[in-house]
Amino acid sequence: MEKFSDTEHQHVRYNPLIDEWVLVSPHRAKRPWSGQQEKPAQQEVPEYDERNPLCPGAVRANGIQNPKYESTFVFDNDFPALLENVPEPPESNSSFFQAKSARGKCKVICFHPKSNITLPSMEIEDICKVIKVWQIENQSLGEKYTWVQIFENKGEVMGCSNPHPHCQIWASSFLPNEPRKKDINLKAYFEKHGRPMLMDYLKEELEKKERIVLQNDDWVVMVPYWAVWPYEAMILPKTQVQRIEDLNDGQVKTLADIMKRLLIRYDNLFEVSFPYSMGWLGAPTGDYKNKNTEYWTLHAVYYPPLLRSATVKKFMVGYEMLAQAQRDITAEQAAEVLRKLPGVHYKKK
Repeated sequence: MEKFSDTEHQHVRYNPLIDEWVLVSPHRAKRPWSGQQEKPAQQEVPEYDERNPLCPGAVRANGIQNPKYESTFVFDNDFPALLENVPEPPESNSSFFQAKSARGKCKVICFHPKSNITLPSMEIEDICKVIKVWQIENQSLGEKYTWVQIFENKGEVMGCSNPHPHCQIWASSFLPNEPRKKDINLKAYFEKHGRPMLMDYLKEELEKKERIVLQNDDWVVMVPYWAVWPYEAMILPKTQVQRIEDLNDGQVKTLADIMKRLLIRYDNLFEVSFPYSMGWLGAPTGDYKNKNTEYWTLHAVYYPPLLRSATVKKFMVGYEMLAQAQRDITAEQAAEVLRKLPGVHYKKK
């Protein structure tokens, strides 16, 4: 019988965070590609465009003019998915037609006044300012709402319609599906072992070193064992932290450092402004602040779609939509590729 090789033979890997499996099919990476190819990302973005609604001084669709901001800028989303004051849906006795109230608030955070700047090209001190805003908003919105989702969609491939550097925050009165699954599994692990799952997981990853991409005094970047997206990454703190507002100034600075280093490597992979969706997940807020949530560990996840080149992306269709997640290259292969990339941005060579 042929000996198993995780880089040659398909297998499934378990994600204890959400109690799901991912199919790993490394041999599929060898197949030729004649399918969809994306347009290369727009390389030349003007520093300022008065027609861009995220630029300083620009007038947005609702007629409000932005201030001529010189750092970060936060405003309520003009087209929010969640509103604060909406009527309650009617009660139903049916098992099939259930609806519950959903309230919330949506915000936009501009990272920088210049449109041709991205996080990997920003200075550490400017990235620190972004993280500080995340802290303020998470704490403020978390006083009222159960979940505060900070996320960034970067690049047209990931649905971003504006090249200006920005992210969004959706605060909701309910616990969404993904954090709800994580809450259940993190709590069950803590009740069984008496320790946060992600701290135990990080300890073993640091011992194995197979999927570690970067680390500094306070943070570790790895491709998680159960990664789904081709060059998916997770950022974890080396010491237990529940929410982003719990970080001290030193941890904020080292976080800015490791984010910048990861994103430079992403850009260097295919020498393009690398698209991704990313977000922060930490202990729920609202009423959860009065409960014991020590089983939660703050972490960030990055889901980049590019697989083979700057124009070939991973499609989540067919089997992924109907059965379960599937990936081609292994997490270890992806981590090795990212680890070996230069730390200097390709535009500065």
